[in-house]
Amino acid sequence: MSTDQDTHEREYGLLAEFPTPGAVYHACEKVRDAGFTVWDSHTPFPVHGLDKAMGLKRSPLPWVVLVAGLTGASLAMLLQWWIGEVAYRMVISGKPLFAWQPSIPITFELGVLLAAFGSVFGLLHFCRLPRHHHPLFSSTRFERVTDDRFFIAIESGDPKYDREQTRSFLASLGATAVEVIEDRDAD
Repeated sequence: MSTDQDTHEREYGLLAEFPTPGAVYHACEKVRDAGFTVWDSHTPFPVHGLDKAMGLKRSPLPWVVLVAGLTGASLAMLLQWWIGEVAYRMVISGKPLFAWQPSIPITFELGVLLAAFGSVFGLLHFCRLPRHHHPLFSSTRFERVTDDRFFIAIESGDPKYDREQTRSFLASLGATAVEVIEDRDAD
């Protein structure tokens, strides 16, 4: 027997559909101004300025890539120094045991390699991927997000979320449809 409490615990949130990029842009501004914090917008193509309308902060991903790249370059230089000065001390043709000039190509390459790994794994982490199934995929209406529809999804975990008040708020923003999305993985 399913109770109303069980239904609300399995609820992912509300999905509102908008007909145009301008409509979803202005709706995002109003959702942001209303104080919602756990929500997202979905569009079939990039909408210029939507991240600002949503109030999103700058991504920390560039810092992750910088740290990973500098770590790779430092490790490459350190490894080459250690090999030449400590592990295999051989004087060949009167050359110094370690010189930084011939070490530059390997240092650069390892810096780029670790920066690339940092960007891939950092992106996966910040996007919470891989996620094999998202609750929004259960909506037949949401299938049009890749064609010509624009959506805002407000999650039930938002502190300001109240199903009926949020539904009427989204409808007042000009949503053509608002539907409840259930999270089937919540069981």
